[in-house]
Amino acid sequence: MTTNPGRKPGEDEMPKQKSKRALRKRVRLTGAGRLRRYHAYKRHILTKKHPKRKRRLRKPTLVSKGDEHRIKRLLMV
Repeated sequence: MTTNPGRKPGEDEMPKQKSKRALRKRVRLTGAGRLRRYHAYKRHILTKKHPKRKRRLRKPTLVSKGDEHRIKRLLMV
């Protein structure tokens, strides 16, 4: 808190950090603490993609180990 007269409480403190809400909608935390995401390239121009590829793109996957730490910092997990 502040000891300066004439200042409101909390005025000289830093604002709270906010998590990235857009990323929160795209990534879920698993029970083991890993991050689950969905595949890209499944929205349009599907006629030229092979059925096997489209089937694989349907299923979720885990975020890579290299990106996991960075994404968890953005989510503030």
